[in-house]
This record gives sequence, C-alpha cells and structure tokens, in this order.
Amino acid sequence: MKVEPLTCAIGAELKNIDLGAASREPGLVAEIRALLVKHKVLFFRDQDVTRAEHVAFARYFGELEDHPVAGSDPENPGLVRIYKTPESPKERYENSWHADATWREKPPFGAVLRCVECPPVGGDTMWANMALAYERLPDDIKARIAPLRARHSIEATFGAAMPIEKRLALKAQYPDAEHPVVRTHPETGEKVLFVNVFTTHFTNFHTATNVRFGQDFTRGGSDLLQYLIAQAAIPEYQVRWRWQPNDVAMWDNRSTQHYAVMDYAPCHRKMERAGIIGDQPF
Repeated sequence: MKVEPLTCAIGAELKNIDLGAASREPGLVAEIRALLVKHKVLFFRDQDVTRAEHVAFARYFGELEDHPVAGSDPENPGLVRIYKTPESPKERYENSWHADATWREKPPFGAVLRCVECPPVGGDTMWANMALAYERLPDDIKARIAPLRARHSIEATFGAAMPIEKRLALKAQYPDAEHPVVRTHPETGEKVLFVNVFTTHFTNFHTATNVRFGQDFTRGGSDLLQYLIAQAAIPEYQVRWRWQPNDVAMWDNRSTQHYAVMDYAPCHRKMERAGIIGDQPF
C-alpha cells in the first residue's frame, strides 16, 4: 500500500489496495484506521466493489446507521443512496459545509462514500480539517468559546422544506442535540471546532461574561457563531477531490467537514454512502 498526502493540511490517497479484499482482512483495516485518524480523509481509486463489500468494509469501523430522510438500499441497510439526476428535486442539503448528522446525540464516527456515476466535469467534493481550523483561531476566540455549547437541528435543515406536520414529526423523532462548540477527538486528544450548518445557536451564551444588555444577546451570539462556521471555508484547511466512477472516499466525521459542489446540472451524480455510528462528543 502506497500513501500519498494530497495537501499539507488534510487528505491522502491510498494506492495499491483493494477494498473488497480489505473487507475480509481485519489487519489491513486496522492500518487504514490509523491512516484515517492521521490524514482525516482517505481516497481510493478504481474500487469495483459490490454493495455487500462496501458495507462489510465500513462495518469494521462500527455499526452502520440509516438516514431518516435519504433512502437506503433495501438489501443493504445503512447504505444510503445519494442519487442526483435531472429529474430530482433541486435539493440543497449537500452544498454547504457540514459534518454528517451532528443533529444526533451521537453523530457518526465517519463514512465510506463510493462514486457510482458522476459527470465528466464538476460534482467535486471538498473536505476541511476542523482540528486545524480550531488550532489557528486567535487565542481570545479560543478562550471565549471554550465553555460554550450549541444546538444542532435536523428540523431547521432537512425539515425546513417539509410541510409543518412532517417537520414537527421529524423533530419529535430527532430532538435537537446539544454539543460542545469545541469537542475533543476521542483517539488523538485534538481539539476540534464542532459547529456547522446544522448548528442553530449557542445554548449558554447569554451570561454576564458575554452580554452587557439584552440587545447584545442575539447579535453577539449570532455573529460569533457565523464567524466560527465560516472557518471551514478557508482554503488552507481543505482538500478537493475530483471524482471518477468507482472512487471511494472515507472520512473522520469527528474532525472534518465536507461540501459537495453542486455545479453539474443537468448531469447525473450517483453516490452510495455507509455512515458509521459514533459516540457522544465531549
């Protein structure tokens, strides 16, 4: 196996490896996990794997989860089909910086995404290193956000375009989760900036330390949150991958965000993702 880093900040391509075979070799999977934690997102070209092999490989890293909005393959629970075609509704869930499903109490550990079909040009995906984004924050911002916690909502994102009855039912099934603004990576001990498009507001900002008068509350907290969310958009923290059919990407959802660039209409883009259940951020 050959490891080629793609940027100074994040991402590596692994060559001379067959994920179908890796799905049957626990020792190789352990080596891949170590590289994942180090590089945060890994890429594999020319992986002509079956859906069963895709799922089997992902399951080495943990149990898989279904998505309440995106459809799963009926024969492979946990394998979510992200199919964009000219006939699809013009959804805009992907083209924003996010970590997957932070609206869960236990957001995913990571995901394994395979390209089934992609346009000849366009449809790239970008990832950002949110540990590096935290590390390079000004010291006064680090001190200010250290005690803060924030809410993450599926209702305000996936549910926003639904009729009110469906939206409220979705929120009842998945109440807003609360997470620290800065989480600790459970394997590396790194501090990670952990706010994204699913984050609606800070839950403990309105204190005497942060707010002089009531009129400061909304503006001050909102401005700080938007500043933090915007850190993922800094190019020095990013890697960008140009897809080919049978490419696979695997990322650590605990320390990254990603953005699917939606610039390819009216072409098809069909991806299949196995999301791996994670732990509660601390």
